[in-house]
Amino acid sequence: MTDLTMLRPEADDGAIPFARSFVKSEAFMQLFREGMGLVEATASYLDGEGRAESAALQREVSLTYATESMRLTTRLMQIASWLLVQRAVAEGEMSAEQARSEHNKVRIAEPMLQPSSAEAARLPQRLRDLVAHSIRLQERIRNLDQQMSGAVRPAPANPVRGQIESLQARLGLLR
Repeated sequence: MTDLTMLRPEADDGAIPFARSFVKSEAFMQLFREGMGLVEATASYLDGEGRAESAALQREVSLTYATESMRLTTRLMQIASWLLVQRAVAEGEMSAEQARSEHNKVRIAEPMLQPSSAEAARLPQRLRDLVAHSIRLQERIRNLDQQMSGAVRPAPANPVRGQIESLQARLGLLR
């Protein structure tokens, strides 16, 4: 069994197996290229231009830079691991059982608490751009993972309130 129904054991219940078709689609390959490209771009930045930019930062800002670069690296490693497992199953390089085992090890984490907008504004623009891109990609992959595994995400009691709180948090109005 080399398809991705392993992420949704009850896939034989008559539903269209989303995972099986998605990971073999061009949309998945675009997502894969985007994710791996972001990993590459981030590594290049952190080893080059980012190193020079971080050395020029004030002490308190350099701590925020170090924290955010570690969070970014962790987030990207989770994303890359998830993408590689999905591609391996789609290409028949990994069995469904192996993928199930890896799926239990490789989880796309909840988004981490971000620095306040005042702290973030002091970080180099390129790092902020990479962080923002990685967060958007992480959320897309979390949504896909939930769809593929059949997990249902509970809706907030008041979706408008959730959006307002999200905006306030991003603007640094909630602490």
